[in-house]
This record gives sequence, structure tokens and C-alpha cells, in this order.
Amino acid sequence: MAGGQLKSETLFELMKQHFETDEGKELCKKIDLIYQINIAPKKIGVDEVSYTIDLKNGNVTKGAYEGKPDATFTFKEDDFVKIALGKMNPQIAFMRGLLKIKGSLSAAQKFTPDIFPKIPVSKL
Repeated sequence: MAGGQLKSETLFELMKQHFETDEGKELCKKIDLIYQINIAPKKIGVDEVSYTIDLKNGNVTKGAYEGKPDATFTFKEDDFVKIALGKMNPQIAFMRGLLKIKGSLSAAQKFTPDIFPKIPVSKL
């Protein structure tokens, strides 16, 4: 984490690039939802950074969504990275209280590790 940059920031950059590929565009068409992700460095509710994953338009931006996202997820940094890398199941994270969800539960169920590009851990 050079210069204090969150690992999640790298994941969001890679996701943005992924959405520009044919595979990424197909994924966006299939899911067609807008998610807001709140990342807390150590403790949920403290110093959170928000990102918007717009799977309607294939965009990833830093900042809260202006409007009402289909679902909002709040994670600690480490738990988000585990889910993004497919090392933790989002449903299990939710049941353990490691993930908070607001909004549509049916939209939330479409939030799976599939929306993340396959990332070599070395890139983080």
C-alpha cells in the first residue's frame, strides 16, 4: 500500500479497466444495477471512503452516488479485498456482520465476486 493508498483503490481502478473490455461490457448488461461501496480502513462507520459502481453505464467513480443506488454495501477494507478476490463469500460476510447492506436485497444478491476482474494478488 504505497503512500497509504487503500488496496481497494487499486481494485476499483482495475474494475474500471475491466468494464471497458467485451467481457466487462457483457457483465454490465447482465447486471444493470448501481452499487455504492463504502470502505472503512479499520472500523465500519469511521473514515469511510465511498465509490460508485455503475453497472448500467460501466463506470467506477470515487464518491457517493448522487441519487439512490440499487444497493449500498459497507465493508472494512480487508473484508472488501477478500470478497473481491473471491476469498470470502459476500453472503457469509453479511451473516457474520462483516458487511452492511442498505437498499434492494435482490440487487444485493447480484453483487458477487464475478463483478470483479480476475486480479493477481501481486497487483495489490
